[in-house]
Amino acid sequence: MGQGTTSTILMVVVLLAVMYFMVIRPQKKQEQEKKELMGSLEVGDSVLTVSGFYGVIVDTVDDSTIIVEFGNDKHCRIPMEKAAISAVEKANAPSEEA
Repeated sequence: MGQGTTSTILMVVVLLAVMYFMVIRPQKKQEQEKKELMGSLEVGDSVLTVSGFYGVIVDTVDDSTIIVEFGNDKHCRIPMEKAAISAVEKANAPSEEA
């Protein structure tokens, strides 16, 4: 093996390591956080959907479907996939007002 081949192999290994730490690892961490968020959804939690609507969870249908109530009308209840939730504010979370 020559000096050029060893250098090339070393550069490929370094490139793969950088790609792992810059792309793959953060993506897996984000997927894990999303999975934990979906598992922690409970009745009474305020949610923001991926389409920008705010609502409150009023019921769970199964592992992947919830019923969300929108607005003050109390008559607008829509079943939706948990995957359509982008943010959650827990109902029993302490408020930040001081």
